[in-house]
This record gives sequence, structure tokens and C-alpha cells, in this order.
Amino acid sequence: MAIQRATKNNLFKNSTKKKKASFWKTVCLPLVLKIIAAFFILSIFWVIALRFTNPPITYLMLQRGFERKDAGKEWKIERKWLNYEDISNNLKRAALAGEDAHFMTHNGFDTDAILVAIEKNKDGKPLRGGSTISQQTAKNVFLWPGRSWLRKGLETYFTVLIELLWSKKRILEVYLNVIEMGQGVYGAEAASQYYFHKSAKNLSKKEAALIIAILPSPQKWDARNPSNYINRRANSIVRDINYYKIPE
Repeated sequence: MAIQRATKNNLFKNSTKKKKASFWKTVCLPLVLKIIAAFFILSIFWVIALRFTNPPITYLMLQRGFERKDAGKEWKIERKWLNYEDISNNLKRAALAGEDAHFMTHNGFDTDAILVAIEKNKDGKPLRGGSTISQQTAKNVFLWPGRSWLRKGLETYFTVLIELLWSKKRILEVYLNVIEMGQGVYGAEAASQYYFHKSAKNLSKKEAALIIAILPSPQKWDARNPSNYINRRANSIVRDINYYKIPE
């Protein structure tokens, strides 16, 4: 009797395993594959669409707006799109000088900058990321703030897509229009008006350099009242600004 019961139990277990395996193969696996395929198709169409249309708003803008409300401050999202041709060349060159020296030659990722950032962070120096303008654009337009492996993986994926499907000119245009440049201030035109009461069409080299110099921490630093560190960083950008070729 004991042998029969053991045999029945083994048969039942094997039958259960087979049913689970069959359910996975016939139901779960096809569903997972369909979801993955749908994600790739939709994300590619999304990136192609934003090659020709401007992003209306970003997750970060909304998050910062709600953070201000929670802190008892007014809701604030200041932004105004400015076409690439209308943005001062001083600001375009300052962005490359201060944020991504190899923008025109890399394919979305600057390995040297990433390695330098890792070494500096190991030494306990002020944290400075190795993200390129392409990576920052992908993160700001398509994703949410954070440091999870999932978000980093998606950032890599969208960086590859925009490098493949957008021109360098379009990447820089979107970057300069959506990046956070102050408290509730997004993009070149809003930042220029906020800090210097002029259009981003007319920024001087020093003004452009000051705006770019605060980008590592625009919630903390102010281009109108730069600290010694920001002034040194801006002056360094001004010295290098003419060496950078920008997309035409």
C-alpha cells in the first residue's frame, strides 16, 4: 500500500509539473514575448515621433512641480521651446565644453568620461557623472529620475535609439529645451529670461557658460549669483568654448 501511495504521489507531482510547464509554454511565454515585442515597437515609434515633434512635458517637470507644492511653494514649470537655429551658438558650444566634450564623435556613450567619473567618485571628490548629452536627453525625455538598474538599462536603450534615429542637431536641440536649468526652470529660453532677462538667442559667452556651469545641480546653484566654484567652472568653459564644433 505504501508503495502504491508513493507511486500515486510521484505520478501526481509529475502531472502537476507537466501542467505547469505546459501552462508556461502555451500561455505565459507567448504573453511575455508579445509584451516585449509591443514595448520595442511602441518605443521605436515614440522616438521617431519625437524626431519631428517637440516633447510637450517631461516626468521630471511634473515631479518637481509636485515637490514644490508639497513644500508649500507655488506650482512652477517655466519653459518655452526655441528652435535650434534660434539658440545662441555660444550656448550650444558651452554645452559641449561643459557637459560633453566628445558629443560630435561618440555614439551616445563616452567611455573615457565614465572611467574618469568613476575614479573621481572613488577618491571622494565631488560627484560628477559621466553621462553624455545623448544619455541626459534620453533620461529627461523618456524616463523618470532614479538610479535603479532598470532605469539605467532603459536609459542605455533609449540613448542607442536616439543616436540611431535622431541627428546630433536634434539631440542637442531637445537637450537644450528640456534640461532642468533652475528651480522650476526648464530649457534655454526660460533660463535666459529667468537669469539674465534676455532671450537665449542673445546670450554672451559668459552668460551661456554660467547657465551650463550650474547644470550638475540646478536646484542648488544660481547663475545670477555664482559661487567661486561656479565662476571658475564658467571661466573654464569660456576659455574652451571656441574649440567646439556644433551640429549644423
